This record gives sequence, structure tokens and C-alpha cells, in this order.
Amino acid sequence: MPKRILQGTVTSTANAQTLTVSVERRFKHPVLQKTIRKSKKYRAHDENGQFSVGDKVRIIECAPKSKTKRWEVIAD
Repeated sequence: MPKRILQGTVTSTANAQTLTVSVERRFKHPVLQKTIRKSKKYRAHDENGQFSVGDKVRIIECAPKSKTKRWEVIAD
């Protein structure tokens, strides 16, 4: 199965080597046909600590790094 790649915005860099990334998705409501925006936070591994709050980043699925981290940042 291919690894998923998501794009989002960094919302927190409080922990060492860890980013909190907010990923937003858009879809149409099945009944109302209105476009809905939903966001979800992911914790991603950042080896070098090179990103700051507000940066746009891409994250890729990986093997679990800790209890909550299953994603890592792709260096563009």
C-alpha cells in the first residue's frame, strides 16, 4: 500500500523534534451539497527542527516513531 502524503500548516513546535501539523480537507455535504472544511492535527517527526509555526509543510506516513507520531516531514 502506498504511503500517504499530506500538506498542512505547522501549528506548534513546542516539543523537541516534533511538529503539530494541521491538515485541512474540503468535501461536499452529501445532502446539503455545501462545501465543508474539516481540519485534523497530526504530530510529525522533524529531525532538524528547521520549521516554525505558520510554515506550509508536507508530511508522509511512516512506521511509528513514538506513541503519537506516525508521520515525518518531507524536506522540500
